[in-house]
Amino acid sequence: MDEKLQPTLDALGERFSAQQQKFGAEIYLVVEPGQLVEFCKTLHDEFHFDMLSDLTAVDYWPAQEPRFHVVYHFFSISNGIGIGLRVPVPGIEPTVPTIESVYPNANWHEREIWDMFGIYVEGHSDLRRILMPFDWEGHPLRKDYPLGYEEVQFTFNYDQIDKRKPYAKE
Repeated sequence: MDEKLQPTLDALGERFSAQQQKFGAEIYLVVEPGQLVEFCKTLHDEFHFDMLSDLTAVDYWPAQEPRFHVVYHFFSISNGIGIGLRVPVPGIEPTVPTIESVYPNANWHEREIWDMFGIYVEGHSDLRRILMPFDWEGHPLRKDYPLGYEEVQFTFNYDQIDKRKPYAKE
């Protein structure tokens, strides 16, 4: 781990009672949704993490508490270090507050987590679909979303699939 990052992790962990968790080679802080905006303001204003570089979500279905983690990556250009943040969100009425007021580029990222995962972003200025058509039903990156694919043909199911083709002989 970068020696420059550890004091930041310790200070933020103490101030927000944030847990440190390791995922692969990355260390993340975990905070509750109610602390998110204040955490981001502190990260930006006091620790000079001036760039939101990525925002996505992870679905842990069939688990419900938490079902999702909203994952943020921030970068400090002046210090040359990055930090990760994970926010656990329940499966029933998943909601996080917007961080547009701190990081304006969060707008499209937050629209994407709404569109793909169905995680409502409270206070967002324009929460609507960004990738899927406006009349699309459901959220395709949820693990319980129906796949709706065509079965791949193998030797064991050749006859089954061949009978479904329009040109198949009866």
